[in-house]
Amino acid sequence: MVLDDLGSSLRGTLDTLRGKSRISEEDVDKVVKEIQRSLLQADVDVDLVMDLSESITERSLEEEPPGGTSARDHVLRIVYEELVGLVGDSTPIPLEEQTIMLAGLQGSGKTTTAAKMAWWFSKKGLRPAIVQTDTFRPGAYEQAAEMADRAEVDFYGEPDSDDPVQIARDGLAATADADVHIVDTAGRHALEDDLIAEIEEIEGVVEPDRSLLVLDAAIGQGAKQQARQFDASVGIDGVAITKLDGTAKGGGSLTAVNETDSTIAFLGSGETVQDIERFEPDSFISRLLGMGDLKQLTERVERAMEETQDDDEDWDPEDLMKGEFTLHDMQKQMQAMDNMGPLDQVMDMIPGMGGGLMDELPDDAMDVTQERMRGFEVIMDSMTEAEMADPRSVGASQIRRIARGSGQPEDRVRELLDQHKMMAQTMQQFQGMGDGDMQRMMSKMQQQGGGGGGGFGGMF
Repeated sequence: MVLDDLGSSLRGTLDTLRGKSRISEEDVDKVVKEIQRSLLQADVDVDLVMDLSESITERSLEEEPPGGTSARDHVLRIVYEELVGLVGDSTPIPLEEQTIMLAGLQGSGKTTTAAKMAWWFSKKGLRPAIVQTDTFRPGAYEQAAEMADRAEVDFYGEPDSDDPVQIARDGLAATADADVHIVDTAGRHALEDDLIAEIEEIEGVVEPDRSLLVLDAAIGQGAKQQARQFDASVGIDGVAITKLDGTAKGGGSLTAVNETDSTIAFLGSGETVQDIERFEPDSFISRLLGMGDLKQLTERVERAMEETQDDDEDWDPEDLMKGEFTLHDMQKQMQAMDNMGPLDQVMDMIPGMGGGLMDELPDDAMDVTQERMRGFEVIMDSMTEAEMADPRSVGASQIRRIARGSGQPEDRVRELLDQHKMMAQTMQQFQGMGDGDMQRMMSKMQQQGGGGGGGFGGMF
């Protein structure tokens, strides 16, 4: 995640405050220096960093912590609030008819972002359409058409045309039935006069309700010039930050937001159309500091369950809360987990698991977990219907047969059966639990900063 090093270093620094009821200037100085180091390394503008440092120092030393609040929690709350203020609000994106124009340099991820945004709108019940106007980059039309097909949304482009303005005009007419139009424009390797002129002409035709600047998270200090020139030409209402799944620093994006007095609209990570989320400052900073994001996690779980049910209409997630929990149910849970996206992103949303804590795990830890799940899938494919329905009936001779058929070790088969047993016991605890009980349990999880042991959590 962007600025991940900040979360990692801050956790370590704040942990030195454990057990203290009061905080000294030296303590605050250590925290502020860690913040400065991480933000500057992430290419955040120096003036922004210094303003933030001053606010955190002043508040930490002058504000009285609420009764019963430790020094660590007092500073953590202040850092949280100041960082939320730094990243700003989320760009308003109403769920209604609108036209959005995307701008940015070549390679920033505009075409992929257009498809991701279209997919996001479609999941909100709207009918989006992508209009591809890039006639400069070879393969732009083919990529856009393929991404639109993956997102299962309407698409318009003219591969044989060299007039992007006319394409925009014709595209809006051809997709008039769409609720949301996302107009993807061409980029260049640098801010050239013809690029700016072209975007200005397209803007005049499509009259967008909002223009979003698409920025690669690795852009660095160059974001300031980009943002300034695009804002002067077409006006920037918000920023979409892309490629957050790599080692990008991301601070330049915050600089661009400040430079244009705009906000962040979307965050993109990964290569699939589902790898996008609306930017919510409180959730973003909460994950950064290892406080989790139960709202985003819940949304991903619900979406994954729906997609899994769409693949198998005979399976109902609500059946997990009643009756026997079979290996069929466990298999569907695993498929839903796969639909949730990369495990490291999911773990980042669990209180106590983010903010750099995942960095302490071996580099291949998530790969091992994915491999383990794939092994479980192969084992279950080698089992009979009776064994899947009643795994308690599986004995030693059956384990040997299943291991031979799946090519997996016998210990892995036993591990699957043990995992199922643990998850079944957890499901029994949830049975009969009302909404109020569930909310209290989730609230306690967030306060304690730890994940659950069953269901999805039991797979990690």
